[in-house]
Amino acid sequence: MEVNNALLAFAALSQDTRLRVFRLLVEYGPDGAPAGILSEALAIPHNTLSFHLSHMSNAGLVLSQRKGRSIIYSANFEFFADLIRYMVKDCCREDMASIRDNKKKKCSIIELSTCC
Repeated sequence: MEVNNALLAFAALSQDTRLRVFRLLVEYGPDGAPAGILSEALAIPHNTLSFHLSHMSNAGLVLSQRKGRSIIYSANFEFFADLIRYMVKDCCREDMASIRDNKKKKCSIIELSTCC
């Protein structure tokens, strides 16, 4: 991941509404949810939500796909995993954090040390 992509993602998540939307999308998992459900769950007006979803989409954090008359939004888990991996591998010292790939479970495990 390039530093500019990471900066865009962190800038997008540094706003309260967008962080709340992203966290909710993570809860909905890969299937995502339509904007109306997100709007109701977070008590955010539709036009406001649309603005924030667009901002997060431009940063690479959110994906959208049309299903019938609805647009379904989901967290871009691949991008977010790359962002976390970038932080751990490129920004942390090895004695502070590391990533271990578990090929059997097809996942990565982040290990954080307790400092001092």
